[in-house]
Amino acid sequence: MIENFWKDKYPAGVPAEIDADKYPNIQSVLKESCQRFADKPAFSNLGKTLNYGELYRLSGEFAAYLQQHTDLQPGDRIAVQMPNVLQYPVVVFGAMRAGLVVVNTNPLYTVREMEHQFNDSGAKALVCLANMAHLAEDVLPKTGVKHVIVTEVGDLLPPLKRLLVNSVVKYVKKMVPAYHLPQAVKLNDAMALGRGKTPRDAQPQADDVAVLQYTGGTTGVAKGAMLTHRNLIANMLQCKALMGANLNEGSEILITPLPLYHIYAFTFHCMAMMLTGNHNILITNPRDLPSMVKELSRWKFTGFVGLNTLFVALCHSDDFVRLDFSALKLTLSGGMALQLATAERWKEVTGCAICEGFGMTETSPVVSVNPFQAIQLGTIGIPVPSTQCKVIDDQGVEQPLGSIGELCVKGPQVMKGYWLRQDATDEILDAEGWLKTGDIAVIQDDGYLRIVDRKKDMILVSGFNVYPNELEDVLATLPGVLQCAAIGVPDERSGEAIKMFVVTKPGISLTKEQVLTHMRANLTGYKMPKAVEFRDALPTTNVGKILRRELRDEELKKLGKK
Repeated sequence: MIENFWKDKYPAGVPAEIDADKYPNIQSVLKESCQRFADKPAFSNLGKTLNYGELYRLSGEFAAYLQQHTDLQPGDRIAVQMPNVLQYPVVVFGAMRAGLVVVNTNPLYTVREMEHQFNDSGAKALVCLANMAHLAEDVLPKTGVKHVIVTEVGDLLPPLKRLLVNSVVKYVKKMVPAYHLPQAVKLNDAMALGRGKTPRDAQPQADDVAVLQYTGGTTGVAKGAMLTHRNLIANMLQCKALMGANLNEGSEILITPLPLYHIYAFTFHCMAMMLTGNHNILITNPRDLPSMVKELSRWKFTGFVGLNTLFVALCHSDDFVRLDFSALKLTLSGGMALQLATAERWKEVTGCAICEGFGMTETSPVVSVNPFQAIQLGTIGIPVPSTQCKVIDDQGVEQPLGSIGELCVKGPQVMKGYWLRQDATDEILDAEGWLKTGDIAVIQDDGYLRIVDRKKDMILVSGFNVYPNELEDVLATLPGVLQCAAIGVPDERSGEAIKMFVVTKPGISLTKEQVLTHMRANLTGYKMPKAVEFRDALPTTNVGKILRRELRDEELKKLGKK
């Protein structure tokens, strides 16, 4: 059933298979695209645009520096710790051209998190924003990092604007704490050393690791997923195949608010959009909504990539609602569950439906997406071409269509394994290439997938499975609710009881009774919350995904159980 089930489920013009071996490595995709789209804009930020020709030239300068002025060798790991600025794609593609393995590093990491990632990956080099350099000063003596390159936010802007932007960031906003890294090289100095020199473009094998992408650590110690050149190329081609009819090459303008160091944005904006020669508008700080909306007002953007939390925040911005959305034809959602109320509000505000998809760090990341031509709200769409899915029970037995079970995925985008963690690899990836996602899902008769919840987030109430996503979807429809989360807390009578956390919209007051009345009208008895807590904010990841685990940990500490 699995082998051929989806072959006739794709919209007209969408192939059921892609050729994952079309390109030998990412370098060959980059070269072809930068030549083909040389004059097309690639990335814009802070009023400056790099076209694909400039991207190739600048990445070549950085590659030449790495090859001729350091002792780094192909296969060595280089940590890249930057938000969405023009330097990010230049450094990443330059590092790849030099044959290095990119280790994407969150700029918001603490010293402890940086130390773990640098040591675990064996990173020998670090490129970081000056804003984080004081943390690097503390952590580097405890690691094997030998080469440090520091950049400031405006380094790739024209000279006068560069001086202005960097001065404001450093002296007015005081966002660059003092640091002392005598071994550090300024990125612009490194680029100058590589200027006019021809890099020796590395030619890694398809199965060589291109990126070590660390999982967020929300389920324990962060692990490095080994994503090969073939993994990432396959996912580029899969995204293009499923969305190709709706994305024209070399003419789309995509808003990029999610961080490029996160696998979702990395693959879509740096990889798939590079393959298609499209234009990415980099939003450096999406938490600054007024500045983000002001930037959006400058563009007739055709695509927007985000996640539920961001969609909610934007739709509550009067300035955003007043923008011109006449060119917007594609909105993609991933990273966390899309709530129905959010999707409906976004469509009402922008006139554009949201295509929800699903992916994981371990799958490069895209597994499935709603075809633009046939969106089913509440589902994560159909598997991208050349991808098989199944659901299994707790004994590993495949379940029939319509049954609930753990979603498993197989395809050319599935990672090689976890870096230096064969035991963890064996737990999630079997000998046949099936990856256990940890998500509870249903495969519908029409081929669409529906995520019920995270396996570890499932709440067990008196033997009944309760899925937080369902509770949150229901509560999100109550007027006045801005954000909400559901968790299970220990309960002597039922094993676990449900607790809801609620953030209300500004100026709105709700009571526990109002919440419970709304839930009671929409849910059966055993799904009813036992406790409701109102908060000013909920803990989230760097991309805005609500961290239920942190809420659970807080409750366990209160009970003295952690």
